Amino acid sequence: MTPPWFNAGRATSRAAPKPARHPPGGSAGVPVGRGAPGFTLVEVLVALAITALALGAGLKAAGALTDNAQRLGDVTTAQWCADNALVGLRLAQQFPGTGEADFACQQLGRDFRGLLRTQTTPNPNFRRIDAVVRDAQGNVLVSISTVLGRY
Repeated sequence: MTPPWFNAGRATSRAAPKPARHPPGGSAGVPVGRGAPGFTLVEVLVALAITALALGAGLKAAGALTDNAQRLGDVTTAQWCADNALVGLRLAQQFPGTGEADFACQQLGRDFRGLLRTQTTPNPNFRRIDAVVRDAQGNVLVSISTVLGRY
């Protein structure tokens, strides 16, 4: 074995191997027999289908949120109508008789129809009053019950 300083001045006869430009198997790592790198038509269509499903689900969720916001506004204004009708009975300071009475209410430019249903209770000094408010199509939006005492 020769020491490393012994060959310091001489040229070595071995040449360093050249690095390979392309890995084995073809140009730029593509296996032999295939075309240029990229996505196939099937892969692109699958990606588009997944994107379409995701967008469809997003649109459905956005529509549901819009419907819920509209319903919340309708129920809130119907609640105001029912509260106004019940407060009107309290302010009248008259003990109501039993039966049903219709009322109309307009809130925020919308028309609502309501029904006040008065019933007896086990104590003759109290009446149970149910206020049911419907929209223009007749759908029940809110129903509120209270007990009104004799003054």
